[in-house]
Amino acid sequence: MASTKFKKPPQAPPLFTHTPESLIKDTERFIDASKALQDRLVKEVSPEKAEFKNVMLPFAQDDNRMSLESHIIGFYQAVSVDHKLRDASTEAEKKMDDFAIEASMRQDLFDLVDAVFKKQKDDPKLDAESRRLLEKDHKGYVKMGLGIPAGPQRDRFKAIKKRLSELGITFQKNLNEEQGGLWFTPEELDGVPEDVTSNLKKGDKGTETEGKLWLTFKYPDLFPTQKYCKNAETRHKVFISNENKCNQNVALFKEAIVLRDEAARLLGYPNHATFRIEDKMAKTPKTVDDFLGDLRERLAPGGVQEIEKLKELKKTETGSADKYFLWDHRFYDTLMLERDFQLDQNRIAEYFPLQTSIEGMLNIFEELFGLVFVKLESEERNAISESGKGDDIVWHPEVQVFSVWDDEGEGNGFVGYLYLDLFPRDGKYGHAANFNLQPGFINENGTRRYPATALVCNFSKPTPKKPSLLKHDEVVTLFHELGHGIHDLVSRTIYSRFHGTSTVRDFVEAPSQMLENWCWTPSQIKSLSKHWSHLSPESKQAWEASAKSGEKQPAADMPDDLIKSIVNTRHVNDALFNLRQLHFGIFDMTVHEPSSHEAVEKLDASVTYNALRHEISKLDGPEALGEGDGWGHGQATFGHLIGGYDAGYYGYLSSQVYSADMFHTVFKKDPMDGKEGRRYRHTVLERGGSQDEMQTLEDFLGRKPSTESFYKELGVS
Repeated sequence: MASTKFKKPPQAPPLFTHTPESLIKDTERFIDASKALQDRLVKEVSPEKAEFKNVMLPFAQDDNRMSLESHIIGFYQAVSVDHKLRDASTEAEKKMDDFAIEASMRQDLFDLVDAVFKKQKDDPKLDAESRRLLEKDHKGYVKMGLGIPAGPQRDRFKAIKKRLSELGITFQKNLNEEQGGLWFTPEELDGVPEDVTSNLKKGDKGTETEGKLWLTFKYPDLFPTQKYCKNAETRHKVFISNENKCNQNVALFKEAIVLRDEAARLLGYPNHATFRIEDKMAKTPKTVDDFLGDLRERLAPGGVQEIEKLKELKKTETGSADKYFLWDHRFYDTLMLERDFQLDQNRIAEYFPLQTSIEGMLNIFEELFGLVFVKLESEERNAISESGKGDDIVWHPEVQVFSVWDDEGEGNGFVGYLYLDLFPRDGKYGHAANFNLQPGFINENGTRRYPATALVCNFSKPTPKKPSLLKHDEVVTLFHELGHGIHDLVSRTIYSRFHGTSTVRDFVEAPSQMLENWCWTPSQIKSLSKHWSHLSPESKQAWEASAKSGEKQPAADMPDDLIKSIVNTRHVNDALFNLRQLHFGIFDMTVHEPSSHEAVEKLDASVTYNALRHEISKLDGPEALGEGDGWGHGQATFGHLIGGYDAGYYGYLSSQVYSADMFHTVFKKDPMDGKEGRRYRHTVLERGGSQDEMQTLEDFLGRKPSTESFYKELGVS
C-alpha cells in the first residue's frame, strides 16, 4: 500500500446513522421537495418557453441531490443487521419507485420535455452529455407509456409498473432473508474442508439434531460442499434443496414475466425483449439470439467431450458412470483439477489471506490507474466524520473504509470513498456485488461532487487462529467486483445518472471482466499472494500448532509450480462453464420473447428452466431419474432476472467479447503498462454512460470491436 500520510478529504463521507423512522421521514422529505419542483416548473414554464436550462437542468440537478440520499436509503436492506431497518429500507425503496413511476408518467412534465427535445435535440450549443441526457429522458417518458393515449390503457400500464416494482423488491428481500439449510452428520460431510465444518452450527444436546451440523445455502457453506463432499447423496440433497429454496418467489417470477410482456405490448412492442434491447448495444433480440445460438453451436461439441472425460473420472471413483449429474459437476471438476493439473485449492488458499489479496489488488490499481488508497482507522474516521464519531461512517463494525486519491502524476486530487463489507451476516445480501452509495457529478456551483462505493461480499470469516483464506475463484470474484468499484470511483460525468457503472447492461460487465485477466497472470498472482503463516508471529505460531510433525514452514511467496497449476487450469471445462452461462442467457430470452401473450401466461417457468438446462448444459438432473422437468425452480433464486438483467443476462457473455478484445489488443503484452492503464481509465472508465458505449469502445481500441479474441480464448475460433 502507498505510504501516503492521511490527508483530510475535501468532502466528508456519508453517515449511516438512520433509524427505521428517519429512513421513511427522509424519503418522504426529498420526494415532497422533488414533487414541489416538478409542480413549480409546470406552473412557471410553458412548452413554448421550455428550454434545456429551465427544464432539463433543474430536473437533472434534483436527480443529483436525491441520489446522495436515495442510494443509501435503499442500501440498508442489503446490509443492515436490524430487520426493522431492512424493512424500512424496503418500504422506502417502494415509496421512491412509486414516486419515480408517477413522475415519469406525468403528461404535463412530458409536454415540457417533449418541447425541449423537439427544439434542442441537435443543438450544437449543448454539450454532448447534455444532448444524451435529453434524448434518454425523452425516450424514458415514451417508454413509461406516454405514447399511449390517456385512459384505461395508460392507467393499466401505470398499475403494471407499480406492481413490477413491488415484485422486484419482495423477490430480492426473500433472497436476502432466506434462512434455509439442512442437518448432516459429520460423516455425511466427509471431505468438506475443516475450516468450513468448524464454523457450522451444532445441534443441541438431547434433541434429534444432536451430533449433527447445520449447513446453510449461503455461498461459504454451499460451494465447498458441492466441490469437496465425497458423499454423492449429500451433494444431491444440497443441490436439490438449494434449487428449491425461496419457493415464494416462484409465483412472483411468473407474475413478473407475464406483466412485463403485457406492458411491452401496450407500448406497441412484440415482447419485453424487444422493448428492453433496443437501447442496448445489441439493439435487437435477433442479434442476441444469433450470438447465443452461434456460441451454443460452437461450444456444444466441447461440452460433450468434457463430460466424457469427467465421466471417466467418475467411473474410476465409483465404478459406474452412465449418468453425469448436476450435483456431480463441481465435485469432479475440482477433482480433475487436483488430479490432472495438480491444482490443490486448499493449498492455494493458504497463499491468499483475504487482507493480503486486497492490499495486492489495491497496489495493482494504484500502479495501473494512478490512484492512492488510504485505509482509514478509527482516529482518521473520527477526524473526517461530520458527527465526530468514526463509527457513524460505517453500517457495521467489520466494514473497512478507504479514502481514494489521485497520485502525483494524476494531480494529487481526491477521488472518493471505497468501502469493503466482506463477511456473511444474517439478512445480508448473499452474493458479491458493488453498490454505488453516492454518485459523482458536477455541483450547481461548478465544483465536483465525489463518489462513495461499496463492495459487499460473503467470504468465510477469519477464526482466532487463522485469517480468512480465499480460493482462487474467490480472488477472481473479489477482483471483478473491485473493478466495478474502481469504475464507480474514477468516473467523471456531469450528471449522476451517467456516473460510473450506469452504462447499458450489455457493456457494464466488460471493464470488470477485462480486469479478471490480471488474476491469471503469473507475476500478478505472485503479487496478490503470501503464505498466511508469514503474516505475523501469531500466524506463524498458529500454523505450527496445526502443522504435521516435522513439516517445514512454506516459503512466503507462492511457488512457481502452484502458480503454473492455476494458469494451466484457466480454460479446463470452459465449454461447460460457458454452456451454463448460455443456459441462463437463453432462459432469460425464452421467457421474455414469447410468441404471444397467451404463450407466456401458459409457460411453466420451472419446467422451461430445467428442460433448457438439460438441453444446453448436457448435464443430467432428476429428469434423468424419471422425475420429469418440474423438480426444482432455480429461476426463483435468480435475482439477476428480477433485478435489472431481464432480457439482458446475455450481457455477461457479450461483455466477455469486448473485454477479451480490449485485453488482448492493449494489455496482453504488458498488463502493468501504466501508460495504457491511465489511457483506459480516461477513455473508458471516466466516461461512465455519458456517451454511446460503442463509441467508448472504438475510442479505446481504435477500431470496431471483434469477436476473434473471445472465440480464440475459448478455443472455438
